[in-house]
Amino acid sequence: MGGMRLRLRGNLWLWPILFAGIGGWIAVVSSAARPASAAPAAVTCRPARHPSTRCCVPPTSKRRPVLSPRCLTIAIAPNPSTAGQVVSISGRLLGPRRGNVVVLLWRRLPGSRQFRPTEGARTDRSGRYSMTALINGNRWWYVTARSLRSATVHQRVQTRITLAASQARAAPGDQVAFSGSVAPSHPGEQIVLEELGPAGWQPLARRNLGRAPTFSLADAFPSAGVYEVRAYLRWDARNINSYSPPVTVEVNGIFKIQHVVVIMQENRSFDQYFGTFPGADGIPGLAGNPGSLPCAPDPVNGGCVQPFHDTSDKNYGGPHGAVNAVADMDCASAATRTGCTMDGFVGQAEKGQSCGSNDPNCSPCTQATRAQCIDAMAYHDAADIPNYWSYARNFVLQDHMYEPNASWSLPEHLFQVSEWSAACTNPLNPFSCTNALQDPNPSDGQLHYAWTDLTYLLHRYGVSWAYYVFQGTEPDCEDDSAMSCAPVQQGPKTPGIWNPLPSFTDVAQDGQLSNVQTLSNFFTAAKTGTLPAVSWIDPNGKVSEHPTALVSAGQTYVTGLINAIMQSPDWDSTAIFLSWDDWGGFYDHVVPPVADVNGYGLRVPGIVISPYAKAGMIDSQTLSHDAYNKFIEDDFLGGQRLDPATDGRPDPRPDVREASPLLGDLTADFDFTQPPRPPLILPACPSTDLTPPPAC
Repeated sequence: MGGMRLRLRGNLWLWPILFAGIGGWIAVVSSAARPASAAPAAVTCRPARHPSTRCCVPPTSKRRPVLSPRCLTIAIAPNPSTAGQVVSISGRLLGPRRGNVVVLLWRRLPGSRQFRPTEGARTDRSGRYSMTALINGNRWWYVTARSLRSATVHQRVQTRITLAASQARAAPGDQVAFSGSVAPSHPGEQIVLEELGPAGWQPLARRNLGRAPTFSLADAFPSAGVYEVRAYLRWDARNINSYSPPVTVEVNGIFKIQHVVVIMQENRSFDQYFGTFPGADGIPGLAGNPGSLPCAPDPVNGGCVQPFHDTSDKNYGGPHGAVNAVADMDCASAATRTGCTMDGFVGQAEKGQSCGSNDPNCSPCTQATRAQCIDAMAYHDAADIPNYWSYARNFVLQDHMYEPNASWSLPEHLFQVSEWSAACTNPLNPFSCTNALQDPNPSDGQLHYAWTDLTYLLHRYGVSWAYYVFQGTEPDCEDDSAMSCAPVQQGPKTPGIWNPLPSFTDVAQDGQLSNVQTLSNFFTAAKTGTLPAVSWIDPNGKVSEHPTALVSAGQTYVTGLINAIMQSPDWDSTAIFLSWDDWGGFYDHVVPPVADVNGYGLRVPGIVISPYAKAGMIDSQTLSHDAYNKFIEDDFLGGQRLDPATDGRPDPRPDVREASPLLGDLTADFDFTQPPRPPLILPACPSTDLTPPPAC
């Protein structure tokens, strides 16, 4: 469409050439000399059906026949347009001698009374023409050709407005800054920030624009929700009502937490550490708890053993594999967990393999005299583990936290990062994996685990993470059936059962193996305020509290971690989840609920520490370590679960653990409206009743 385009501005010498030899142009020139709002005369015109078209019928006489109507049309696209946009002006000249005719474009700007020619083009053989123009504000157009004038078209222009929010996620009451630009600039005009509500768009804030094209406004959202916000510039002579594209801000109290740190210790039951904690669901018959004091049968020594206070720093526990979990619960129906007497702990400790390693089938108490095996019924109190009790008193103690799986450490750590434990025959095929509660593939640094872990989603959503490894011996043997094993050194590049991520295929495929780091990097990140969004911290054998590791060594290590976070610039935006991976063969009186074929396992301690944690709360919701992943997903992933149907990487896991109707919500442990609580710095080597006295 369209022929040659003629640009008239600054080329007045073209005018005589343009008009010479073209019939009827004298009328056009004379009309341009008159007030510009008057159309060229010399013919009688009537409006056509389209408002941008005029069809003109020449006068008739007895000497010549009636000619067909002559029409000149104009169309603008797009209209409305946006400032800075190139628009197309096109149309058609109908009638005789319509080819190779000059078409002039006339323009009137706001504040002007006259139309002035601005562009020109020639028609093609069919009478069509086209030209383009860069638009920055409202204007009016018409075209002329061969003494014809088209209808006048109002070109409506929206000012180009941009808008961005300082954060896409905010907590209620947090100030969110909105910044943007207006083009062209509109000094003195008012820019309005609007929010979409049930009654439509409502103003939030407003500000007069200065000479600069940029602006900034701020507002706080009072309650949780998803808010749509836009910037608005009202109509004036230069533009029609103009709006920025809307931006979305999600508001939720959980977004005050920008760093989640999971500290996972080893092998302690809830009753062993907090069975006498005031107000908690502790050992029956002790510390004011209802019921009578239980007594677990002692097959070796005869009689039964009641829970007793033990100040020993070294404990023994008992075997803690899947078979032992069933035996410890001693249920009439293991599948439904009904008729459970919770009294198999001493017997399992006495029957365990006589070895001193950290194999889950080992029972260290049998190496000397089986009389030591009664410590499976022992418990500690505030005098023994003062720092742990201080955290529980000042923050949140969870008294119904369960191991996600009813077995030992490796499956638990697989659940911790992926919500499943499986054995795979092909590391590149998730559907080669089958459920494995007790015996998943080894965690040896080779690719085995083909199913999806949480880091896949974190990577896809651009969420930072790190898995910190404390160098030293790993806490359990790789072969859980071994009678004994030599300590295996673990480190960032030496995977072990507590460091399973290097064996996940998706971690390697995402290029994230370097996120498994030495613990020294954690202390550096805490000190400099550069903690990742998600951190997992893995101990070594010495500080893990896995029997026979000393209780005091674990408490000192954990206190050091928590002190580092509390002294960090990141403290005001951090949640610490402290727990123990399994029960370690120690007594607990609560029957675990059934989530699925894999668990839950026995009760373990759980503590939430945060500047927004409620003070002195005991949370009795049904929880497992799955709740940590659920919290992370709600905080950083928009609620996306490790769900084969929706996570983009299907696998055959039996269920979506984070979506279990049994699972509570960790946000209940927080008050996001309270001012951030100050740090609680505790001595890394506190005074205790443990024997022998710890030498920190």
